[in-house]
Amino acid sequence: MPSFPPPGAVTVCEINRDLVAADALSDDRAKDAYGDVLGMVFSPIPFQADALLSSHKPSAPAADQAELTESVPAATLVSTITEFVKRMIFPPLDPNLLDEFDTQKVSWNPHKNCLAFISGKNQVSVHDFEDSDGKEPCILTSDHQTDVKAVEWRPNSGKMIAVACKGGICLWSASYPGNVPFMKSGVTSSSLSAFPRGSGGQWILVDVLRGSSAELVSALCWKPDGRIGVAVICWNYQQIQTIFLNITSHTWHLPPVIAHLSRFGMFLKVGLGTPIRRGLSNISLVRWSPSGDYLLAAKFDGTFHFWETNTWTSEPWSSSNGYVSGANWDPEGRVALLSFSNSTTLGSIHFSSKPPSLDAHLLPVELPEISSLIVSRGIEKLAWDASGERLAMSFKDGNEVYRGLVAVYDVRRSPLVSLSLVGFIRGPGEGAKPLAFAFHNKFKQGPLLSVAGVAVGAVHIPLYFVLINSVIEEAKGLEHSAAEVRSQ
Repeated sequence: MPSFPPPGAVTVCEINRDLVAADALSDDRAKDAYGDVLGMVFSPIPFQADALLSSHKPSAPAADQAELTESVPAATLVSTITEFVKRMIFPPLDPNLLDEFDTQKVSWNPHKNCLAFISGKNQVSVHDFEDSDGKEPCILTSDHQTDVKAVEWRPNSGKMIAVACKGGICLWSASYPGNVPFMKSGVTSSSLSAFPRGSGGQWILVDVLRGSSAELVSALCWKPDGRIGVAVICWNYQQIQTIFLNITSHTWHLPPVIAHLSRFGMFLKVGLGTPIRRGLSNISLVRWSPSGDYLLAAKFDGTFHFWETNTWTSEPWSSSNGYVSGANWDPEGRVALLSFSNSTTLGSIHFSSKPPSLDAHLLPVELPEISSLIVSRGIEKLAWDASGERLAMSFKDGNEVYRGLVAVYDVRRSPLVSLSLVGFIRGPGEGAKPLAFAFHNKFKQGPLLSVAGVAVGAVHIPLYFVLINSVIEEAKGLEHSAAEVRSQ
């Protein structure tokens, strides 16, 4: 039977499909519940969670934006015609639609117990749980970094963070004595946060990938090898386009056709990459597969494309249940789970052949509890852990008793994806809306789910269970040992 937190209780952890709840969060209660298993306790991080709520009120331009504006000449006839053509080709985009998508507001370092999260309209905080002395997170802020929308650690690095914001992408890098990263001239940060334990390290803003002054980067996603990133660029909320950025050598160049377009104001800042587009609708989200062989790009008109990254060809799909509001890949990159804006049923895309084949089948994954028990209008956010065995989701509206909860599902992927409801997670604050959540996959006992909510900030809930993959590997080991005994 699914676990349900009693009224007023908060969830501490999961232990083999049992969600443990307590009257209040405390380090002592967490240590008793899971401290001996994980060897550490994850305390809540307080911050003004209202900062995660998007604000579209006009704001004064940043200093660097003002300087950029002064360097741009007054509108000419050519630029006016160009802007008119752009508006005709790319229909206006309602900025409120950006709130419907699960942008990366919370991101775990893939190698350390270190969390980066949006903690203010113009700032990102980095909290290192392995630091026993440092109680306060490092604050990353700069005049170049305004209206932050997404944050993500660079894979295979562990010391670089990309921040999507108005005006471009800010790249922050950890700097240590004797290991100082390359810093682009003219880029300065208004706040440098020192590392603890006398290491002498600090976070440095090493580069800003910038377009026009009105450009907003609403989402970004790294390729798993960490060499290429994908950014969803939005000009005045009217056009969203996908740009590839190769940052291996920190040099930024555009292909000739893009460099030509920059003369007409479409690009004011270079970046090695190629825009990709199919159709005229605006792109809403992008997701790399874990293997890097595929890229999912979804759009507001209900269509979505799977790109294979060998020759960069794509296969179009469409939905009659609204646009894709969330998407995640399984660990092998052979199955993608999608949620839709007007449906309580997930879609699972199963690739039938190895990459670069685009042959795939779309199958429904029913969630009867969401539609009948919770009476929700649809799925709001999705997160799938790296083991492929836990899926977390939040939902729109619903009955009062379920409002503000996060549903946790046990996932089976053989032969097809099937879900079994484990229960519901509640953070501090009755009915507090979960604004963002993400899995930390560093522990072999199971993932850690971090949920950012309105009431207390970020809370962390370990999901400790027997991994099916571990059971399979153990069974194979026993079978191999038995075979060796029989052969003797």
